[in-house]
Amino acid sequence: MPHEQIEIPTTDGLCPVHVLTPEGAGPWPAVIFYMDGLGMRQTLVDMAARLAGNGYLVLLPDMYYRFGPYPPLVPTEVFKGDFRAQVGPMMATTGNAQAAQDTAAFLAWLGTNPDVRGQHVGTVGFCMGGGMAITAAGTYPDRVVAAASFHGGRLATDEPTSPHLLAPQITAELLIAGADNDASYPPEMAERLTAALTEAGVRFHAEIYAGAAHGWMKKDFPVYDEAAAERGWAEMLALFARNLG
Repeated sequence: MPHEQIEIPTTDGLCPVHVLTPEGAGPWPAVIFYMDGLGMRQTLVDMAARLAGNGYLVLLPDMYYRFGPYPPLVPTEVFKGDFRAQVGPMMATTGNAQAAQDTAAFLAWLGTNPDVRGQHVGTVGFCMGGGMAITAAGTYPDRVVAAASFHGGRLATDEPTSPHLLAPQITAELLIAGADNDASYPPEMAERLTAALTEAGVRFHAEIYAGAAHGWMKKDFPVYDEAAAERGWAEMLALFARNLG
């Protein structure tokens, strides 16, 4: 799978980005892949490669570039210790507002790349990145036509950067896949999000995956659920096929 590592200038510095493309000649529709809170590592690159193998140019940015260089984290080891102590300082350097700001640079890069087909893109995010994917859809409705969130947390809160507040601006089709064992996305939050999307007339499919825990899509997470993950992949690929294919 063709794989290039570049840096995209943002208003806050240089963001390292993995760019993965299908085999053969383009152009291809583009998808921005927002990482989870464990940071950049091989599992994310492998997932981006799988998405690219299905016909998409995939942009995988390191959203922790404001934090500075860091070694790849091993989720099984991180979860054995104090997760917040280790990952909290990194997570504090980004969020939905920063991601929306950075996405302007990502979209500008995609918009001038001859390997990208058209101006419409998809977004997908996992855990922390789930809110970023939805935020991108609400911030750039003229560019983002499909957005998927897998085990995304804090999607409907009282914070001013809560993704659900952007529902009136969203024109993309959304896929929101949650876990039934996830303190960061309890039932009342799911209801608040779906109510906001319904009121705004957003096209969406929201589902709680029975028996799945937060992080079930990631092979390097101890809660990885292969059957649920494969169903998630199928739903995501169908979403992108409908809107970008």
